[in-house]
Amino acid sequence: MDDPRRYVAEFLGSLLLIFFGVGSAVFARVQGGVVVVALAFGFTMLALVYTMGPLSGSHINPAVTLGVLLSGKISPLGAVLYWVAQFAGATVAAFVIWALTRWGDVVDQTGALGTNGYGAHINLGGAAVLETVLTFLFVLVVLVVTGRGEHAAFAGVPIGLALAAAHLVGLTLDGTSVNPARSFGPALFQGGTALRQLWVFIVFPLLGGALAALVAPLILRPGAGGPGPAERVTTPRA
Repeated sequence: MDDPRRYVAEFLGSLLLIFFGVGSAVFARVQGGVVVVALAFGFTMLALVYTMGPLSGSHINPAVTLGVLLSGKISPLGAVLYWVAQFAGATVAAFVIWALTRWGDVVDQTGALGTNGYGAHINLGGAAVLETVLTFLFVLVVLVVTGRGEHAAFAGVPIGLALAAAHLVGLTLDGTSVNPARSFGPALFQGGTALRQLWVFIVFPLLGGALAALVAPLILRPGAGGPGPAERVTTPRA
């Protein structure tokens, strides 16, 4: 029987990743700079892999869930429920950040609630390519390291490092999404341009995740290792 706790884990994981990651940009972007924000995302992701991984696989990213779905390791219904939980968690996290800037006397150091966007430092085409490539790297790392059973115990380290690296590259260009839920929550409360441009940060991270699912089997040896976190916690098909 399916365990509903995995959807709670995806909700909570998404909430925490967006709060700490986007929050680090909104609350400390000026003092901390790009490195602090990137490390906040990476360290939070690393911690969540070990905390939520045994229960839900710690996808906490619709692009990762799409990659796992295309890899045949989660059912379509399970993927949809993961997506609902992820977007809901991101929305709650963004609301808390927005509430702190509105009623908590917190200065928004990004000036846009940590939303993703193009136009200032990169154009639409550039943002599309950037998000596809960055998400491809991140999801590929997730699929490969969790697909090698002998490395499953250390999966959180490369996953966290890959997310941090993606942010180091993309933060000054478009704010780095690589996660449609991460983009959705802040855009919902910021509105305006962020909401109009949101489709870019949903479509192209999903494209990057799909491409990673196609490439991952070429890297993994046939029959290599045992089940990693993403395989152990998939949703039953029946």
